[in-house]
Amino acid sequence: MHTIPSPRPRAVVVGVDGSPSSVTALQLAARLIPLAGDVIHAVTSWQYPPPFGAYGPVDVNHEELAGKVLDQALNEAFPGGTPLGLKRGLIQGSPAEVLLEESTHASMVVVGSRGHGGFAGLLLGSVSTAVTERAKCPVLVSHGALQPLEGQGSTLPLVGASA
Repeated sequence: MHTIPSPRPRAVVVGVDGSPSSVTALQLAARLIPLAGDVIHAVTSWQYPPPFGAYGPVDVNHEELAGKVLDQALNEAFPGGTPLGLKRGLIQGSPAEVLLEESTHASMVVVGSRGHGGFAGLLLGSVSTAVTERAKCPVLVSHGALQPLEGQGSTLPLVGASA
């Protein structure tokens, strides 16, 4: 059987909000690349808050703040340098809707679980729940920190690492 190569690399999309669970999701995605995709697409989203009465919009660069959150998470997840081919995405919109849109052309979505269950989860909503219910590709929700793989180093070459 002859397969036609895909014109687009298979992306493992990772939702990054700066939480420890999203850092773990990045690390997990790096381990999954040999099986699930060609590149990691680390995505952070933001929304402009609604104006509050007479106070109006606050002069804050939300995209810049989202970029700092993404940079910090990438530095925590990959202290030796980011994996080759990693793409960064800063996208305006609700986190769940952004990840659902990204799922339409991804091989997998990886998100962390921040642990808001029960009543708090109902009040706050859950990005991981929304994504797992409606994504157009497989979704992996990571819980907790990853344990080192015995006898194995990183699964991806790092930027700046000698070959």
